[in-house]
This record gives sequence, structure tokens and C-alpha cells, in this order.
Amino acid sequence: MEPHDSISKPIIGLTTGGRREKEILSIHYDEYYHIPALYVDAVRRAGGLPVLLPPGETDWQAWLKLVDAVIVTGGADVNPAAYDGDAQHPQLTVIDTERDASEIDLARTLAEANRWPTLCICRGVQVLNVALGGTLYEHIPDVREPDIHRGGDGGWAVQTVHVDSDSLVAEVMGTTEVATYSGHHQAVKTAAPGTRVVATAPDGIIEALEVPGHPWLIAVQWHPEVSAATDPTQQAIFDALVAAARQRTRESRTVSL
Repeated sequence: MEPHDSISKPIIGLTTGGRREKEILSIHYDEYYHIPALYVDAVRRAGGLPVLLPPGETDWQAWLKLVDAVIVTGGADVNPAAYDGDAQHPQLTVIDTERDASEIDLARTLAEANRWPTLCICRGVQVLNVALGGTLYEHIPDVREPDIHRGGDGGWAVQTVHVDSDSLVAEVMGTTEVATYSGHHQAVKTAAPGTRVVATAPDGIIEALEVPGHPWLIAVQWHPEVSAATDPTQQAIFDALVAAARQRTRESRTVSL
């Protein structure tokens, strides 16, 4: 019996931010891991039990024995050194080598194992792409003007993304035109071998990847958690992930890693 066989809710692992990724005023701690509550809220609405997976792990197989699905969450920039990019680009935000290394390893494991339902969000799609051999734009304004992916104050931008009708994303969301919240300046440049581009922004920037042959893997550049509480099409992504996790749990409880 696996450790959580008696728990009826699927356990959804969510990666967290790095030790110093976001400045939070604290007189007690210098380093911490964190995650926006909206991710947790969306998982709970879908009927999942959220568990946080902080960076720095070297044995993801041990972690994966505890969960039924994984969300690779958003965050700071992926170090361009991981894909032979410009590691000295002046527009780079905080670089967290600990988080990069552990999440790239995790994403590769999830994509290649074909076992755990996986949702990658914003930084998550970038991590997945790099893990599988793809590249990123270090700074979208270098290649696209105007920049439609961040708000004028550096906050959220709202745009409509086109999704391929025969994709898992379209099946799950029930639409091929998706209103999205975005707040990123890096993006997928060259899609990794073995992935499929299934959504694009109006300026052609890649907005979603899937891995053909994987039973359930969706990687989106936008932030579905931001509007999931009020937009059923965005919440549907989390609902489908938890449903896939529940199905996987039923089918593989007796299968050892």
C-alpha cells in the first residue's frame, strides 16, 4: 500500500518559489519557500489535496511516490545558461540556480515517465521546454513590439490566445479562443523535440505545449489560476488535472516505481 492509499482526494504536488525569489518583509527569516495562494485555491476547488514541493530536491522519485499529479508553477526567470542563451542579458530578473536545477530535473522526469498528470504554468512551460532540449527568448521585447505579454506597470496583461482545436487544452477548456492573464517577459523560442505547439498569442509567441504520447500533460504560458475562481474555462484545467490524477490513482495504486 502506498502512503496515501486511504486518502480519497488525489494529492497534487505544487512546486514553490526559491529561497530568495520574492522579497517579503520578515524580521525572523532570511530565506523561505512560498507559493501564491491562487494555485492552492484552484486545486482545492477541483477536489485535490495540495502538497508543496520546494526546490532543492535531488530525489524526485521519492517525492513522486507521495503524489498523484504535479503542477510546475510560475516564478522568476530561467537562467539562460541552461539553454545556451545570454546569461548576462540586462533584463533578467532573479536567477535561482537551485530551483532551476531541481525543476528541470523534475520536468524531464515527468515528461519521460508518462505516469503523472502534469500541468506546467508560465515559468513551468519554459522549464519543461528547456528540460527537453528547447530554447527561450530571454526578453520578448527584443523580438516583438509592442510587448503584449505584460501590463504597462509590469503587472498582468489580458489577451486572447488561439488554441488548436485537436489539442488536449481545447478539449479540457471547451474552447479554441482563450482569454488569458499573462505577466512574463521570457517565452518559448524553439519548441523542444517531442513537444507540440498547441496555442499561440496574437504576435505568434508560443502559449502552450503538449507532449504527444503522454497521457496527460499540459503546459501553458498564461496564468489560469489568476481567473480560475470566476472563469470556468480556466478552472476546467485544474478540474481536469485532478480528474486525471484520480483516474491514475485508481489504475496504478499497486504499481511500484
